[in-house]
Amino acid sequence: MSKKSPIQTNLGEMPLVAHLTELRSRLLRIVLIWMLIFAGLFYFANDLYTFISEPLRAYLPEGTSMIATDVASPFLTPFKLALISALFLAMPFVLHQIWGFIAPGLYRHEKRIALPLLASSIILFYAGMAFAYFVVFPLVFGFFTSAAPEGVTVMTDINSYLDFVMTLFLAFGLAFEIPVATVLLVLSGAVDVAKLKQIRPYVVVGCFVIGMVLTPPDVISQTLLAGPMWLLYEVGILFAGLLKPVTRRTETETEDDTPSA
Repeated sequence: MSKKSPIQTNLGEMPLVAHLTELRSRLLRIVLIWMLIFAGLFYFANDLYTFISEPLRAYLPEGTSMIATDVASPFLTPFKLALISALFLAMPFVLHQIWGFIAPGLYRHEKRIALPLLASSIILFYAGMAFAYFVVFPLVFGFFTSAAPEGVTVMTDINSYLDFVMTLFLAFGLAFEIPVATVLLVLSGAVDVAKLKQIRPYVVVGCFVIGMVLTPPDVISQTLLAGPMWLLYEVGILFAGLLKPVTRRTETETEDDTPSA
């Protein structure tokens, strides 16, 4: 008789309606926490925008400033920033709720691996955003403001700036998830460590291509993005190589293990 998977076992023990009810409950908690954090940030929305825009304002020509081209932008742009920032700050709670929903369907040895990966993904995402703000933004805006043609005054729209920096925040946050993605690929059996080492030259080239797209066309700033991405890839290979033998041994030892609530 074939052994049931954890998810099949849980589905057999808990009706589908109960799963959907739990999912709705967790989604409502996420929205509630998100809105509570947003309510606390909204009062400081203008100060928050001042902080976010500092890397650009530091390089604006003397006598110039950022501008609002739409009538509602002075209100809506800080509002949108506070809303997005609240979601970023709520991300640990969001992932905790996701973890609480899927955890009952995992074996104990799977939980021991999944929980550190979840915590690492949160830390790395925030690290990517911090790297973008403190390292990349000064280089990017310093280059863009200095490259303006003669007779052109740099006066960036506040909404366009917010869209630009949020895109970079997301890009760098996801880029810093490379170690987690690498470990998951190896643990899932999609690739092995030997294959990851084999394609290393292509990954290095890809890192510099991404660096060229996301940063100004100079070697220093491209290296500042490509270098950490390559390093994080190597870290992912290292941890995948360490975790894979442990995972195999644990699976053998806990072959008859059942999911824990």
